[in-house]
Amino acid sequence: MAKKVVAALKKAHSKNYTKVIRAVKSPKTGAYSFKEEIVPADMAREVLSKQ
Repeated sequence: MAKKVVAALKKAHSKNYTKVIRAVKSPKTGAYSFKEEIVPADMAREVLSKQ
C-alpha cells in the first residue's frame, strides 16, 4: 500500500504534496501509533506544529 502512495506522489501533477507521518502517544496505554497525512507542501510545517 505504501508503494502506491509514494508512486502517486512522484507523478508530475502531484509534486506539490508531501506525505507527513507523525507519532502520536496514547494517553491511556502509553503506546505510540502513527498518523499519516498527505498535505500540500507549503502547509507541511503547519500540520507538524499542531498537537
